[in-house]
Amino acid sequence: MTDCLLFASFLATYAVLFMNTAGGVSGKDIFELNFVAVETAALLVSSITFGFAMICAHKQNKSGALAWLAITWVLGATFIGMEVYEFHHLIVHGNGPQESAFLTAFFSLVGLHGLHVTSGLIWMTILFIEVSRRGLPEKTVTRLSCLSLFWHFLDIVWICVFTVVYLMGAM
Repeated sequence: MTDCLLFASFLATYAVLFMNTAGGVSGKDIFELNFVAVETAALLVSSITFGFAMICAHKQNKSGALAWLAITWVLGATFIGMEVYEFHHLIVHGNGPQESAFLTAFFSLVGLHGLHVTSGLIWMTILFIEVSRRGLPEKTVTRLSCLSLFWHFLDIVWICVFTVVYLMGAM
């Protein structure tokens, strides 16, 4: 619930500030929807692959669970890599968070989500090691289930961010 409130607060702040460009760029000027669509696809497909990992975990298929977790991790890391590239690209072109309230809100909201995905990748790495060493006892499957809920939550949040920030911002 804390993350729900946190993301709701950041989304609401963005909704209030997205028009405050201080005479600078707006979303329409800087968002590359094709790039962000690929980034979004990587994250959404990672939810599917995590689902496959959970199916394998519940069937006590250690190698299957590890393989699907590895694919999920690569997709999540691809998402983060693309986000870091986008941030770097914007900053290099003089559109950093200090330029306007819009850009501050953008970097804050998208960055918050990116930090959560990065935390999920760290958590996934730890569980990957645990599954590799201990297999899939009930406690480990429960831990994977908790991470699965977190990961799917991040996808739902990203759909909101993608819609509100990128799609509406490009209009």
